[in-house]
Amino acid sequence: MFSTIVVGTDGSDTARAAVALAVQLIRESGGTLHLVAGVPSASGVTVPAGGVHVVDPSGGAQRSQAAHRMLEKVANEVQGIDVDIHTAVGDPAEVIVRRADEIRADLIVVGSKGMRGTRRILGSVPNRVAHKAGCHVLIAKTT
Repeated sequence: MFSTIVVGTDGSDTARAAVALAVQLIRESGGTLHLVAGVPSASGVTVPAGGVHVVDPSGGAQRSQAAHRMLEKVANEVQGIDVDIHTAVGDPAEVIVRRADEIRADLIVVGSKGMRGTRRILGSVPNRVAHKAGCHVLIAKTT
C-alpha cells in the first residue's frame, strides 16, 4: 500500500520504535524507506541568566555530519530493504515534511514523543508534521 515511506529520527529510543514500525510497513510493501533527520540551526544561542552567547561557526555542518553518521548506523542495522538517508539543517518537522514532498512519499512515520504535556502545547515535531504534511502521517505510539 505504501511504497515510499519517510521516517523521522533523531536516534533516540522512542524514534527507534518509529523506525522499527516503518521498517515493518516497508517490508510488507516492498518499497523504499527514507530515514530523515533534521538538525536544528543554532548559529547563536543566548542564555539569558548567564548572558552567555554560543556561536556554532560551522552553521550546523558538524551536527549535520553527526546526524548523517547516526542515520548510516540505523540504515546498516536494517537488512533486506532499500534505504535512503537524508539530513538537513533546519527545524526537524520542516525537514521531514520537505523531504516527503520532494520524493512524493506516500506516508510519513514519526514517534509520539512530545504529544503530551507542555511540548504538545508549544508544538512538538509529530504535531507539526501532522499539520503540514501533504501525505498520510502515522504517529507511532512510542511513549
